[in-house]
Amino acid sequence: MKGLPALRFALFPLLLTMAAPSMAKGPALPPGLKLDRVVLLMRHGVRPPTKATPMPEGTARQPWPSWPVKAGYLTPHGQAAIARLGRYDRGIWTAAGLLPRSGCVDVRMVADSDERTIRTAEAYAGTLMPNCTIAIAHQPQDVADPLFSPVDEGAVSFDPEQARRAVLGEAGGEAGIARLETRLAPELARLNAILCAPVSAGCGVTQEPSGLAPAKPGKRPKLTGALDRASTAAQILLLEYAEGKPMAEVGWGRATAADIERLGVFHSEEFRLLARPRYVAKANLSGLTPLIVQGLAAAKGPVVTMLSGHDTNIASLGGLLDLHWKVPGLTADDPAPGGAIVFERLVDARGQAYVRALYRAQTLAQIRNLADLAKERPYIAVLPIPGCTARGVVGMCSIRAFEERLTGTR
Repeated sequence: MKGLPALRFALFPLLLTMAAPSMAKGPALPPGLKLDRVVLLMRHGVRPPTKATPMPEGTARQPWPSWPVKAGYLTPHGQAAIARLGRYDRGIWTAAGLLPRSGCVDVRMVADSDERTIRTAEAYAGTLMPNCTIAIAHQPQDVADPLFSPVDEGAVSFDPEQARRAVLGEAGGEAGIARLETRLAPELARLNAILCAPVSAGCGVTQEPSGLAPAKPGKRPKLTGALDRASTAAQILLLEYAEGKPMAEVGWGRATAADIERLGVFHSEEFRLLARPRYVAKANLSGLTPLIVQGLAAAKGPVVTMLSGHDTNIASLGGLLDLHWKVPGLTADDPAPGGAIVFERLVDARGQAYVRALYRAQTLAQIRNLADLAKERPYIAVLPIPGCTARGVVGMCSIRAFEERLTGTR
């Protein structure tokens, strides 16, 4: 993997010159353990839709709102929100003794090759380790990276028919997808009302029934029809809200914060079916799993390893370890912009190491309002890892047990 030349970040000078918040405090550690190492897989910050034409013609009645950057790029608002997360994490880890109050330590950052993931890593680095030189490792922008997309890049053995069976097993068969669409009919109707107003047969996301696309070599499973389009449309509305757009521009003035949370179910259900089933998740994570294991298990190495990726990466890691979270303003298990699954390496007095999982994210309102996280604590929750118990703590793993769980040998 190629890396950019080391950069000295000068983003947000005011933030960088402020001391880490003395009040910052994470979840209490189990007795007798000290925080020794951290690895986090983080979703990029707020971006516009990834296509210049956000949805197929006929999905919405009015033109979609404009954005200040190119399709799929990190916005200045999204960059500012990520910088706040870096500063908050610095405060947590400084208080825990992981990071020094001044000076620099070894930190590793690896980003996918999209502009939004590279810029996210840069913004985070600039406030996590102010006045330090940190190299962000990544492929040249827009050159596909098999670390983050191993299935699409043919970097892992992947049987599309087995993946399809895994998805249908989670869905309850082809009929289960149809039942899911029926169950979510009220949400589909509300989404169509926001998109179309007035609702008509030729507008909205329900013009085709939901299904699972035929398996294709080298391709991950994909939904088709109403549920597929609803997931994309609902995520666009969420990003409009998170960007801080005037409410007159969020869903053309027809969407509320309650709608954003309610309609997020399409996004989380898509991930439940397509990214979280174990066979799919293990393949999706095959490029990042070694980096996570190395970051936690190596005898020597960076005190922080940050992987800047996408919501699909987060969803697959959640599925692989059966982790669950609920960020205020989003539906359960939906990866928030800037949200991260965090693995802490905790050591006892004898040097024995253990792993605890957390989910850390700003609430949707905090992203929208660019909240001061020194005053408003973000969402941070311990996520018990099923199948693990160590030192009497259910959901905490020994290093070996964690590696076995992550690699699928257990």
